[in-house]
Amino acid sequence: MTHSDPNDRPGRTGSAPRPANESGQVRTVRVPDDRAGQRLDNFLLGQLKGAPRSLVYKIVRSGQVRVNGGRAKAERKLEGGDEVRIPPVRLAEAGERPTPPKGLLDALEAAIVFEDARLLALNKPSGLASHGGSGISHGAIESLRALRPGQSLELVHRLDRDTSGLLIVAKKRSALTELQALMREEGGISKRYLALLTGRMPDGVMTVDAPLHIGLRQGGERHVQVNAAGKPSLSHFKVLERRGGQSYCEVRIETGRTHQIRVHAQHIGHPVAGDDKYGEVDANKRLREQAGLKRLFLHASTLEFALNDGKTPYLLNAPLAPELIDVLDRLA
Repeated sequence: MTHSDPNDRPGRTGSAPRPANESGQVRTVRVPDDRAGQRLDNFLLGQLKGAPRSLVYKIVRSGQVRVNGGRAKAERKLEGGDEVRIPPVRLAEAGERPTPPKGLLDALEAAIVFEDARLLALNKPSGLASHGGSGISHGAIESLRALRPGQSLELVHRLDRDTSGLLIVAKKRSALTELQALMREEGGISKRYLALLTGRMPDGVMTVDAPLHIGLRQGGERHVQVNAAGKPSLSHFKVLERRGGQSYCEVRIETGRTHQIRVHAQHIGHPVAGDDKYGEVDANKRLREQAGLKRLFLHASTLEFALNDGKTPYLLNAPLAPELIDVLDRLA
């Protein structure tokens, strides 16, 4: 339900999101009960279709967005009935937004590894952001919406831009709500990755229980580090085989923090191969020259969960990207 904010100029009623220009008006949107638990930033992205995430963070930080009359942080979890004040923002009109290139749309169509009435699973290529943002015209979700015009498609979670593998998109609001609830539950969704770590990891399973804190570097770039003040984070690294002095591993994560695997791998002295943010420059250079590794060797391979209160099990798999298979073959 949408209604006018009595402290601002009256706005248009109706809950359908619309782009607003400089002459637009403030809106106050009442959060529907079925969106309880959704983060404020994600709620705003749904209301301001086409807005880059950087703009959403900017209007939240500046206090232009209010929840129940007060300032709020982007990560705030909303409750049904909350009233969100949304300022007028200048969004590109539909005709101004470039459509994703046909090659990208064709690649995404071929990358869908599973689909039913509730969701679809995409084997996201490395280098493609999960969503558009500052300097990124086409993320995976925007491109999927262009591929499937008229369908309701919402990201369930995100993958780092340089990480390949399973990205889940909900086709129904009920599936989105249930999947996001499972994401928040311990053990609600089993997540496994494949990664090449530099150096020789010890045999067996190495568990890393180290809290992670997100900081910002100059220019606004996110940088994550192990810090006692951070959020609890738990990863399990298991060596599958050793190739060329490196360790090919399965990684199971019980939390889904930003850059979790990459920072935990760095923390134990075996960074992910090809990681130009948390990795080893010399090791990455050698792997590029010897094995042709030109990207981050991290792949979201398996997701396992159940919907309908556990009645409908899902086991989703995304095959390792061909360029990563080639790297392993060269290291043999």
